[in-house]
Parts: sequence; C-alpha cells; structure tokens
Amino acid sequence: MTADWIDRDSYPFAARYCQVQAGRMHYVDEGKGRHAVVMVHGNPTWSYTFRHLIKALSDRYRCVAVDHIGFGLSDKPTDWGYRPEQHAENLGRVIDALDVDSVTLVVEDWGGPIGLSWALANPEKIEGIVLMNTWMWPVNGDLHYEGFSRFMGGWFGRLLIRHFNFFARVVLKQAFGDKSKLTPAIHQHYLMPLGAPEERTGCAVFPREILGSSAWLKDLWEQREVLASIPTLVLWGMQDIAFREKELETWKTALPAAEFHPLAGVGHCVLEEYETEANALIRSFLDRIQLSRVISLVEEDFGAGAGLDALLAIAPR
Repeated sequence: MTADWIDRDSYPFAARYCQVQAGRMHYVDEGKGRHAVVMVHGNPTWSYTFRHLIKALSDRYRCVAVDHIGFGLSDKPTDWGYRPEQHAENLGRVIDALDVDSVTLVVEDWGGPIGLSWALANPEKIEGIVLMNTWMWPVNGDLHYEGFSRFMGGWFGRLLIRHFNFFARVVLKQAFGDKSKLTPAIHQHYLMPLGAPEERTGCAVFPREILGSSAWLKDLWEQREVLASIPTLVLWGMQDIAFREKELETWKTALPAAEFHPLAGVGHCVLEEYETEANALIRSFLDRIQLSRVISLVEEDFGAGAGLDALLAIAPR
C-alpha cells in the first residue's frame, strides 16, 4: 500500500506484513530481542498512535505495533467478518510469526479485549501488561454502552461511518479531553487510512460488537484471575467519554496489585494527550519488570538474596 500522506518524520518505521486469512496485516517491528512489547490499538486508530512510544522504547526494547485488518496500512476486505474474536486470532498469528520468548502487552480501547485474549491463552509468555482506557467484560444492561452500540452499530450509525467517516472524523475528536492535542496534521493520519467508504467496514462493525460480542467478552472476564498475578500498569484518562471512572473501578477490583495512574484532564487517547509523561511511566514500568526478572534469574542459580547482592556490588557508589 502506497501511503504518501504519512509524515515519515513522525512515523519513520519500515512496513512489515503478516499474511492472515483476510489478507495482509501490517505491523511495525523496531528494536531487537527475544522479548517483544506488543502494542494493540482500538477503533478507529492504528499503529500510528504508538509512534512516540516506539521511539521512546526501541533503543532498549523490541517494539511491535499491529494494524488490525481494516485499519491503518493493513488490507481492508469488504467480505470479512471483522469480529473482535477474528482480530484476536490475527494478533496471535503475528505474535507467532515474531518467534519471541515473552511479551509485554500495551493495549487501549478494543485492543484491550483483543490483546488480553492472547494473554489469557498464553499467560506463561506474558511478562507485563499496560492498560489504557479499555475493558474486557460484557456491558449488557449498561445504558451508557447499550445506547452507543445500538445507535452507532445500527443502520444509521453505520451509514454515518461508511459515507461520512463519522467515527474518525467526529467521535475520535470528541473522545479527546484536550481537543487541541488532535491537531489537523495528526487527525489527518487517522482519517486517511479510512478515506473511502469501502475501507470503513471494520470501523463500522466494532460499535455493533460492543453488544454483539457479549458472549466472547463474558468468557474473557470469567478468566480474569489469570491476569491478577501479572505485573500491570494502568494509565487512565479521567475525561474519557467512553471508559469512565466506573470502568476504572472495575479494573481496580479485578487487578488489586496493579499500578494505577488516573490522569486528570486526559481523555480517551492517552498516548496522544499525555505523550511524554505516559512514555516515561511505561518505560519505567518495563525497566522494573526487567530488573525483577534479572534478580529472579540470578537467585534461581545462586540462591535467595544473590540477585540483590549482585546488583549492589555493581551499583555506583
């Protein structure tokens, strides 16, 4: 796919592709190592939303950011289902193709249940999780989501999305707490991948699936205890119109050992609105996971306390 509209200063990454049943799935793979930080986007974004984080981490970590089929630089077939379960299967194919030993997930919006479904199936390969304004449970009966899903996933909402790019043009902008952060240049990078009506099928399906995929979400939520012991960082935009403080409290109950950072004045798109600070928090979180892993490996070989003793021995005085 030729994408002359991409600002290569902000998004300079080489294009990589994985063949899945629905077509070619684009992803970014920057940095090296047998451990990958895998970044999973939602609707209507793509790997562009992780551009600053990739630059901030790739000197030390291998960074992989996918574009779901129907989004970004991936193929956009008109005859595919676009259900989140199918996106989750595609994510698994990409991760399998990476041939890595372990993964830290960074997820937002629909990337939450899609990415976390892989974590639930492969907990032994997960070193950490970063959650940003997402969910993983059925929302039947919650009027906030019922109304949105029925309207945007209904015939009129689908018409608005397909013919006016309404989700990327209007809904995305409204989701920003500080709308000035969505500059025309940045906004263009979310509009262009969905430039034609036939390219917006995936974007139009996701709102319907908030309710339509309730059984799948219920199955994921029933397995949530698997995640409780995995180191987790939660960055939460408190001015989000989609995921509110109510959803944050649900995560606090499910993940009591996680590290939580409520972000005042920040909306749905944490990495666009809170870029520098979020990047620093995520890098610090990853560094601590790696440090803990090194200590554990040393102590496996030399006994309890050896890892800390070894670090103290080489620490500057």
